[in-house]
Amino acid sequence: MNLITKLQEQYLLLLLEGDRRGCRGLLQEAQTKGITASDLLLDVIWVCMEQISELFRQDRISFVTEHLATRINRTLADQLQVHLSASDPAGQKLIICCSDMEGYELGAQIIADLFEANGWEVLFIGSGVPMDELVQLVGQVQPELLIYFGTDPSGIPEVRRSLQMLHQIGASTKTAVLAAGGVFNRAEGLWIEVGADAFAPDARSALAQAKEGITIRKHLVAVEGQPKRRRRKGSLLIPVDD
Repeated sequence: MNLITKLQEQYLLLLLEGDRRGCRGLLQEAQTKGITASDLLLDVIWVCMEQISELFRQDRISFVTEHLATRINRTLADQLQVHLSASDPAGQKLIICCSDMEGYELGAQIIADLFEANGWEVLFIGSGVPMDELVQLVGQVQPELLIYFGTDPSGIPEVRRSLQMLHQIGASTKTAVLAAGGVFNRAEGLWIEVGADAFAPDARSALAQAKEGITIRKHLVAVEGQPKRRRRKGSLLIPVDD
């Protein structure tokens, strides 16, 4: 068992116990052994975040356990952020938003912190922003990248409507849209259905794709008055809004 795998297992057990002090001490000890803040965010915080979410979806842990673990993770992610090695400004802008409630913003927060450390100018607006204001912000900022982070299927209709509006009015022809988060991992092809240009299963992939450059797809927008259609992607049946 390598050091990271052992660390993941120990950290997850402490999270499930709600042991804030133990989790903090474990990460501090790991840093003394040469594990960087970036690796701790990507390989420990992120991985255990997804494991906690999966245990909760399977009804194997309680609301209390899930909430305790999520808040410990968020606190320690905040503390690790100040230890990230900062790159020179890259001259690129990112807007990142969430389709879910505030309690599930951790993944988006980690992505925001890592992009900022890589020299990007980051606007992390979180969840609950009206889609017309999001589209207006994209038009004003003209970012190279917009990341939509989602973990729960209930937020997907809002993602689809927001991206439809973004494409219909042509708010920014230079902005690529990247879908990330657990809901896009679990539903193959969902990122295409909502109108994104690319999909990242995790933060490391998001960084790699942004570095390589994301090709903006040609998006078909619904014509006003056209009846709603439904498209099937495997077992996924999704209404396409006008």
